[in-house]
Amino acid sequence: MYRKIISKWFYYLIKCFLMAVLFVMQLQTHAQPPVSCTIQISEDTTYQTIDNIGSSGAWFSEFIGRYWHPEIRNQLAEWLFSKGFDKNGQPKGIGLSSFRFNIGGGTTELGDSSRIKDFRRRVECFLNADGTYDWNKQSGYLWFVREAKKYGVEKLIAFSNTPPVSMTKNGLGYKTVKDYHSNLRDDKYTAYADFLQQVLQHFDKEKIHFDYISPVNEPQWDWYNNNQEGSPWSNEEIAHVVKTLNNSLQEHGNSTQIILPEAGHLEYLYADKGGTASHQLQTLYNPQSSNRINNLPHVLNIIGGHSYFTDGNDSFRIAVRKNLSDSATKYHTQYWETEYSMLGDNYKEGKKGRIPSIDCALFLAKVIHDDLVYGNAAAWQFWNSWEPGNADFDTRYNLIALHPADATFHDGEATATKNLWVLGQYSRFVRPGMRRIDAKILDNKSDIANAQDIMVAAFSNKNQTSIVLINYTEEEKNIRLTGLRKKEYKEKFNYFVTDKTHDMSPFTGKDFNEQLMLFPRSITTIILKK
Repeated sequence: MYRKIISKWFYYLIKCFLMAVLFVMQLQTHAQPPVSCTIQISEDTTYQTIDNIGSSGAWFSEFIGRYWHPEIRNQLAEWLFSKGFDKNGQPKGIGLSSFRFNIGGGTTELGDSSRIKDFRRRVECFLNADGTYDWNKQSGYLWFVREAKKYGVEKLIAFSNTPPVSMTKNGLGYKTVKDYHSNLRDDKYTAYADFLQQVLQHFDKEKIHFDYISPVNEPQWDWYNNNQEGSPWSNEEIAHVVKTLNNSLQEHGNSTQIILPEAGHLEYLYADKGGTASHQLQTLYNPQSSNRINNLPHVLNIIGGHSYFTDGNDSFRIAVRKNLSDSATKYHTQYWETEYSMLGDNYKEGKKGRIPSIDCALFLAKVIHDDLVYGNAAAWQFWNSWEPGNADFDTRYNLIALHPADATFHDGEATATKNLWVLGQYSRFVRPGMRRIDAKILDNKSDIANAQDIMVAAFSNKNQTSIVLINYTEEEKNIRLTGLRKKEYKEKFNYFVTDKTHDMSPFTGKDFNEQLMLFPRSITTIILKK
C-alpha cells in the first residue's frame, strides 16, 4: 500500500516538474522570440567622418519668418533646430547640424516682370540696382538663420541659385535661351564674387558666420523659362567663378569655404551624361586638368551632388552610390549629398494611389542610408524644410506641411510630417565629428535584398555609439548586436522609434546584449553611452 502511495506521489511530482518545465519554456519562447538577424558592429573599422546633417529654408521661409504668428514660427524653429528633450525624454526637435540659406537674386523686386509666376519663389537681393546694399531684405529667411544660430546649429551654408539680376545676360533670374551656359555676363565674374563675399562679410559682423558658400546650383539644367531662380554653368564657367570667388575671399581675409558643384543628379559627378557639366570629378578635381579647383585654399575638398533621379530601384540606387564613392576616392575627395526630396515617383515603389506619410518617410530613410553607407557621404541635406501640402499622404517635398490661411501666404498653420522625424533619427543622433563604423547583417543576404528587409548604419565618437536601424518590412523583427566592446558601454540604453504611431518616441533598454524588437515599418536609433 505504501509503495502505491509513494508511486502516485512520485508520478504526481514528475508530472508537476514536467509541466513546470513546459511552462518556463513557453515563457522563454514568448519573451525571447527567434532572432531575425544578428548585426555585427566592428568599431575598429571606420569610414567617413560626419560633417553635418541638415536642411534648407527655401522657398517659403520669407513669408513665414516675416508674417506668420510668432507661436507658429517658433514651433517650426524648435522642430528643426532643438536638441532638447521634454520631461518624458521626447526630443523637442531634430537637432539639425546645418541649415542652408538662399542668397536671392532680386526677382522679388522685379515683381510680375520677373516672369516667375509663383510669388513665393521670387527672392529679394541685398544688392540694389544702384550698387548700394539693403540689409533689411530677406528678413523672413534671416529670422530662421538667426534662430538656427541661437539653437547652436553647427554649420550655416549660404547658396546662390542665380547671380543678381543686375549682373545677368537677360536681366532675369533664369535663362531664356537653351545654350547650357551661365546667365552671368562675361564681364561680371569679379562683381559676382565680390557680391557673395560682401554678403558673407556683412553677416560675419553680425556674428552670423556662414561656414560654406555655394556659388552655383544644379549647373546641368537649362533653367529655361523656369518658375524659380536658376542658371546653368559649364565646367569651365564653374572653374572661372570658383577661382574668382576664392581670390575675393582670400583678399578680404574671409574664412568661409566654397562647396560645389551641387550637381543636378549624382551620375553627372563621375559619368559622361552629355552637356557642358558632366565628368565633374575628372574635370574639376583632376591634378592634370586646367579647370582643377580643389587645390585652392578656400575650396572645401568635397564633391557635392543631389540625390534626385538616382533614387530608383534598389540595385540602381546602390550601384550609383558605390560608383560615386569609388570615383571620389580615386580623386582624393569626399562626397556630400547637398539636396534631396522625392521629386520623381520612385518613392511609390510601384504602388498605386496615395502613399502614406510613413511610407514616404521610410523611402527617405533608405535614400539617406544608401548615401551614408554606400556613397560614404560625409554630409546629408534635405532640400525643403516646409511646403504647402498634406501631412498624411504623399509627403514627398517637405519635412513640415504648411496650411496657409489664404492666398497672400501671410498666416497659416503647420504640421510635422513623418519625414521630419525620420530625418531626425539621423540628424539628432549622428552628430558632427562622429565616424561611421562597420555594421554588417550576418545573414548572407545581398545589399539589394537588405533594402527590402533590414538596413543598419552605425556611428561613434568618444561619448557614444549611435546605431540606426530601418525595418522595411510589415513584420516585427528581432535583432541582436554583437562585436561591441561591451566593457566600454553602460548596459542600460535608450532608443528612439519612428513608425506610423511613434515620432522619435523614447524607449529604454536594460541590456544591449539582449535582443531588441524592431516595430514593423519603422526606423530605430539605439544610443549606447560610454
